[in-house]
Amino acid sequence: MNQLINTKKLESVWYGPPPELAPTLVFLHEGLGCVSLWKDFPKKLAEKTGCGALVFSRLGYGKSNPCILPRALDFMHHEAISELPEILLQKNICKHILVGHSDGASIALINAAEKPSEYLLGIVNEAPHVFCEQLTKDSIQKIKKLFLTGNLRESLKKHHGANVDCAFHGWADVWLHPDFSSWNIEGCIQKIRVPQLIVQGNDDEYGTSEQVEAIVRQSGSIVESCFLENCGHSPHRDQEIQTLEIMSKFVKNLLV
Repeated sequence: MNQLINTKKLESVWYGPPPELAPTLVFLHEGLGCVSLWKDFPKKLAEKTGCGALVFSRLGYGKSNPCILPRALDFMHHEAISELPEILLQKNICKHILVGHSDGASIALINAAEKPSEYLLGIVNEAPHVFCEQLTKDSIQKIKKLFLTGNLRESLKKHHGANVDCAFHGWADVWLHPDFSSWNIEGCIQKIRVPQLIVQGNDDEYGTSEQVEAIVRQSGSIVESCFLENCGHSPHRDQEIQTLEIMSKFVKNLLV
């Protein structure tokens, strides 16, 4: 299933009931993610909560149209303020919960702060970023070397196809840009008014607990945070069963 956003094609899939019958979980993937890399996690979360689930690949990812490179350093603001509201409108989504991972989590936070729908019920975030850490840049520098000289490119090509270079460089080159070191969205967190859940791996190679602490300290809403052992940057892959339980409990409480 595909949709057009400002004449651009986005790859998307839907699980569970349509938006007129139940709230919708809107999944926002990470910097190298896409529809297929979520695997069946969105379907499982939809089944456990009774919600519908919209999963889509952002421009430049998966089977969506390519994006223009280099990406603007404020691309997350653009996607949160301009593109996400248009997607919700075109899909006739009313009550919804944003489920973001990494860059997708940052997009969810910006949307909830700067242009939230009146129907936004809450936010579920995995490994969110609200400022640029040296740890993040160091890890991305390492993975860039694997992409350029190892087999990572071929591995990612299975999911992104012709978008593989667009997906990688559209993410890595922004985070590694010297000016992106000052990127910070802490100033908008206090504007968020809906409940939040944050799931963070204790072994996350792309971010520290300081990201979570910044959100908890400054948010304008209640924030529940869970730190998982033996878990890296992707709790829904590293600790799927535990992550499903934590997220489904939070979502069900929002629907009471």
